[in-house]
Amino acid sequence: MPGQEISYPLDVHGDPTSLEYSWQRIGDTALTMTPKPLTGARVLVPAKAGFYKLALVKDGQQRAVEGLTLAVLVPFEEKEGGMLRGYRIGTYLSERVRGKTPVPEGFLEITAADVDIPITKRLRVGDFLNHDQKGVWPSYAAVNPKLLDKLELVIAEIARWHGDKAVVNLSIDVHSGFRTPDRNRRIRRAAKDSQHQYGDAADVAIDANGDGKLTAMDSRMVGLAVEIVELKHPNLIGGLGIYTSGHASTNYVHIDVRGRRARWRGRG
Repeated sequence: MPGQEISYPLDVHGDPTSLEYSWQRIGDTALTMTPKPLTGARVLVPAKAGFYKLALVKDGQQRAVEGLTLAVLVPFEEKEGGMLRGYRIGTYLSERVRGKTPVPEGFLEITAADVDIPITKRLRVGDFLNHDQKGVWPSYAAVNPKLLDKLELVIAEIARWHGDKAVVNLSIDVHSGFRTPDRNRRIRRAAKDSQHQYGDAADVAIDANGDGKLTAMDSRMVGLAVEIVELKHPNLIGGLGIYTSGHASTNYVHIDVRGRRARWRGRG
C-alpha cells in the first residue's frame, strides 16, 4: 500500500552504510523520492500507485535492482460510489449487505505501458485486466497473490507429469481474470458474488497433454492438477469449475482461492 514500510530481500556485499535507496517507475530512470538511508531490510514504499523497481544510490550514482517489481495499489477507500479515479467499478455486495466477502484492499493501477509487465513466471499484468471498458487508461484490477501462486503451482504439477520436459512450453491462456462488480452483474449466469470481483479467480485454458489442442481432456487434467495442489497446499483451497464442450475456446477451468472447497462442472 502507498507509504507502507515493507521487507525487501536484498543481499548487499560490503559495507551497506554508505548506500541509499529510492524507486524508479517501470520504464523511467528518474527517482520518485529523495534517497533514504538503507538500514536493514526495511524500505518505504512510494506514495503513488504504480509499478516500481528499487534503485540503490551511492555517491550520487544510481542503479536499479533487477528481479523484483513492486506493485503499489490504489486503496479501496479511494473509490467514490461506483467510480475509482474516473474508472467504473460498481458496488460490491458487502458494501450493501453485512457478512459478505470483504472488499479488496486495493487495486492495481494499469496503464497501456504496463500490460506486458510479468506478474509471475508465465503471467503478465494484462492477463488480469477487466474485459470491460477496453481502451480506458488507467485501468484497475484486483489480483490476489495467492491466486498467482496457485496458478503457477498447477503449471508446475502438470510439468512434473511430463518429466519437466515440457515446462518451457506450457503456458496459461487466461480467459477471464478480474471483473468489476459492474461487469459481473451483466454477465449471464455469473455468480452474484463471483470471486473474479475480488481478484481471487481466473478462468484458464492450458494444453495440459501437449498435443497442441485445447480439449475437454486438457480441462480434466488441469482439474486433477488443482486437486493435487490443494492437497499439498491447504492454504490455497478454493473453487474448481471444469467447463467442457466441442470447441477449443470453451474448454477451460475456473480456479479460485476462496478459502473453502467448491466443485462444479459446466458447459463452455
